[in-house]
Amino acid sequence: MQRIRLRYTKRGRLRFTSHRDFQRAFERALRRAEVPMAYSAGFTPHPKVSYANAAPTGTGSEAEYLEIALTEARDPQKLCELLDESLPDGLDIIEAVEARTSGLADRLTASVWELRLDGVAPADAERAVEAFKSADTVEVQRRTKNGMRTFDARGAVASLEAHGPQADRPTDQPCAILRLVVRHVTPAVRPDDVLSGLRAVADLAPPVAAAVTRLAQGLFDEETGTVTDPLAPDREAVTAAPADRTGAAETAAAKASA
Repeated sequence: MQRIRLRYTKRGRLRFTSHRDFQRAFERALRRAEVPMAYSAGFTPHPKVSYANAAPTGTGSEAEYLEIALTEARDPQKLCELLDESLPDGLDIIEAVEARTSGLADRLTASVWELRLDGVAPADAERAVEAFKSADTVEVQRRTKNGMRTFDARGAVASLEAHGPQADRPTDQPCAILRLVVRHVTPAVRPDDVLSGLRAVADLAPPVAAAVTRLAQGLFDEETGTVTDPLAPDREAVTAAPADRTGAAETAAAKASA
């Protein structure tokens, strides 16, 4: 059985696609692309697809991950192209690698988020960010299926910065961009929780809803404060495999001639 790990995006209007809607669209794409999927056992077999830490509905993402199991080997790059062609624009498969290591979900320990705050001056956002970072704890509330829950939004935030819009994204109105790295903890701290925290500590209240995009997710490096690529170990294993086989063949030949 071959396992393939995929990175996909949610862009534009497709950011409003729920995780369940994406599951349905992806399973249709698997059928259209005639992917030889492995299925679970039992009375209601379903394709073996493992989704990892999906972004909340309404947020865009450049870094969503899943893993599929195949009954026949396929070239990951060709599979990536076939699946991308079978999905609507905005739900884009942008990378596929053969799984050569274990624990993909264990390597998703933090996310990099970008929040675009239209109608907020960068200077006001910077003051709110400094107030947030200087606080030991920032309690916020979120409604759950079990009622309102209060938790700390500060502890999960590894870094938080505010700046103006990029030169290639000009705007006539005030606009602030927040870039934050959030550890994946329990309970999960989401970008809207951080916005609630900024409102609590500095009364920062954007006049319109923030445009939220996940730029990356992966293993958080405590020393550098960066988020690493979770597919890198699989790519490295694939690259190393031919060299390993060559070395083994040379060793066997040397023994045979001895």
